[in-house]
Amino acid sequence: MLKFTEEHEWLDIENGIATVGITAHAADLLGDLVYVELPAVDATFDKGTTAATVESVKAASDVFCPLAGQIIDVNDAIVADPSLVNSDPQGNGWFFRLRLANPSDADALMDEEAYNRMIA
Repeated sequence: MLKFTEEHEWLDIENGIATVGITAHAADLLGDLVYVELPAVDATFDKGTTAATVESVKAASDVFCPLAGQIIDVNDAIVADPSLVNSDPQGNGWFFRLRLANPSDADALMDEEAYNRMIA
């Protein structure tokens, strides 16, 4: 199940685990990424708190935790090569995997159609 936030994060949710990243729209707005800082595995976050940081040639920006949960995996490949986020933001450019505290909270997030209407 693919969901989106107003802060331009995407979530691909399967069995209560969300793979999280930033949308192609957000990656385009940021420009070429030069630095990514990811959360620690096992860290827990509340919805809307800063979970990661990205820096581009234009600006630094926070990546928010879209739902409450615990980090179970991070994508070290984007730390080594931040350009992966620009080239494949909704694929190999994912940021972290989150075990959702309450998977039904995802129902309140946007589907792809609603997100595309928001950014249009």
